[in-house]
Amino acid sequence: MKLTLRQMEIFLNVVKEGHLTNVAKSMHLSQSAISMSIKELESILGRPVFDRINKKLVLNEVGRAFYKEIDPIFKKLSDIEYEFKNSENKGMIRVGASTTIVDYLMPSIICSYMSSYPDVKITLKEGNTQEIAKMIQEGSIDIGFVEGFVSGSDIIKEKIGVDELLVVTENANLADTKPVFIDELSEMRWVLREEGSGTREVFLDYIKEKVDNLNIFLELGHTESIKSILKNRECLTCISRISVDKELQEGTLFQVPVKNFACKRDFLMIYHKDKYHSSLFEKFVFFSKKLMVGMLNNDTKLCAIELSKA
Repeated sequence: MKLTLRQMEIFLNVVKEGHLTNVAKSMHLSQSAISMSIKELESILGRPVFDRINKKLVLNEVGRAFYKEIDPIFKKLSDIEYEFKNSENKGMIRVGASTTIVDYLMPSIICSYMSSYPDVKITLKEGNTQEIAKMIQEGSIDIGFVEGFVSGSDIIKEKIGVDELLVVTENANLADTKPVFIDELSEMRWVLREEGSGTREVFLDYIKEKVDNLNIFLELGHTESIKSILKNRECLTCISRISVDKELQEGTLFQVPVKNFACKRDFLMIYHKDKYHSSLFEKFVFFSKKLMVGMLNNDTKLCAIELSKA
């Protein structure tokens, strides 16, 4: 048998009051229940902690040593309980996000959130869309941000934005040619994300009726790795616009003009259908959705206005 918090609380109250009657009254328990708790505590410790003198319980040398150890611990636990009961902005949120979102959206969102709520700790796990969905189902994260397709009746999905996928290359000559159909590029060397990636699944699903066999010569698990390969080889990829905005503006990568190519995908916020919606969780959801919408629309003014309401 181990000590319980209830036994500690009764012990400390008996030390304070000295009489079981007073303790029983203040704790709304019977006197026999108080007496039994003290006897159980002494049985666990293997020694008496009180001397019974003139119908009053007085701490003995063992009891005084025990009191010295227990009193600060119980006060700390009481303070923690009070703090969490009376503070909506303290705790930990476990977040998961797919690679594109982790690299290009989540850092700003998390830094902004933690600036507004410094007592909240956030842990961030990265994975492809299917890995994040699995984490939600297993309960290892509270909320996920993904793109692409998510299955499972136990997962709640909320659309928070739209992302555009572009065909990109390092070959400026290919980018400067007249627009071509996607099937005319199928025999060129393509670098794509690994299986399970939302980017890959959306792109291949979009072209499946137009391209019989895409020449995929390399699969990589990270967008930055794909961009590095593009800059050193004659190849193509299909990639999120937000991940190559900088390179397109600098002229180190180029968008290939493809006829009738409008490949878009939803950015989703996902969580388990049985997830408890604490005030802390709701505030993070509101904050993240508004900031992400503003970032996707390149509307920093919208971000500032909406976040001031959080």
